[in-house]
Amino acid sequence: MNERAIFLKELRGETIGTVSSNSSSDEVFQNQVIRPILKLQNDLFIASFKNYISKYKNDFYNQSTEKKLAQIENAIQKDIKYRNALKGMVIGLFTSDEYLDYIKNSSSLNKRMMSMLTERLKSQIDSFEKA
Repeated sequence: MNERAIFLKELRGETIGTVSSNSSSDEVFQNQVIRPILKLQNDLFIASFKNYISKYKNDFYNQSTEKKLAQIENAIQKDIKYRNALKGMVIGLFTSDEYLDYIKNSSSLNKRMMSMLTERLKSQIDSFEKA
């Protein structure tokens, strides 16, 4: 294992969630790679969404909580440019071997990644209140 891979794995920390012999390869990748990266990058995701709000959704702060949650979901699901930027923030912390595993089933893993990220941001809706 090269120095970068060792550094990234130490930086991300332990597996989050359960991995068993019955786990699918997507579940294993999700719990060993994606979840730790999402946790590590949480502050960056919050800063990124605050920037997204300021550039594209100035009315965000005047919306009901329900509409704010819908806007978070829409931003991640429908704004391809923003979605790709978020994916880059995650994929950039993959090791070379993890990237090779990722590209084998990137469509399914992208869905998992974006779904978890959407829920993560929605659960922190208070972070997006205007200061």
